[in-house]
Amino acid sequence: MRPGPALRAALVCALALGALTACSAELDADDVEYAGDYSSHSPLAVVGYPSRDTLGITQQVVWRIADGKAGELAALGDDRQDNSATRKTAENWITAFRTGAAGRVTAEFYDEGSYRQTVVLYLHDTHQIKQLHVLPVSVDRGTAYRVSMAEPDPAEATAVAPWVPKTPGELGSKSVR
Repeated sequence: MRPGPALRAALVCALALGALTACSAELDADDVEYAGDYSSHSPLAVVGYPSRDTLGITQQVVWRIADGKAGELAALGDDRQDNSATRKTAENWITAFRTGAAGRVTAEFYDEGSYRQTVVLYLHDTHQIKQLHVLPVSVDRGTAYRVSMAEPDPAEATAVAPWVPKTPGELGSKSVR
């Protein structure tokens, strides 16, 4: 016995609703995680022109440093790099910048982010500056953004490049190297 047109339409609707519900549940979990992170941290001020992806990963870096979550911070690193160096870099960044990352932070995004975007974090409460490189990497489903984390030496992790201005916006978000 074949189902009638009304029953077929009801089945199609039920399947579509089920598929949409499954997709929205995944999105809702990401949204809930983001909202939890966002509401439990100071807002990130932004100078320059980040993409959605470079802004998103930069926020996560600041949040993971502030929370002292070395494993989660290291997971944001470029997986083409040495895992032990990435983990040590994450630990160095947390040791050096945790207090500042928990307070007011401005992220200045230099140049454009299709190849690599330089981001300078200004940690206002501690008067520290941290330079990051955010880069796109190929993954199974396209492109993801990761952070270069190759600073296993604590002195290297806290060094500030000579071109980096002392305050956000001095160079108009254009690097001069």
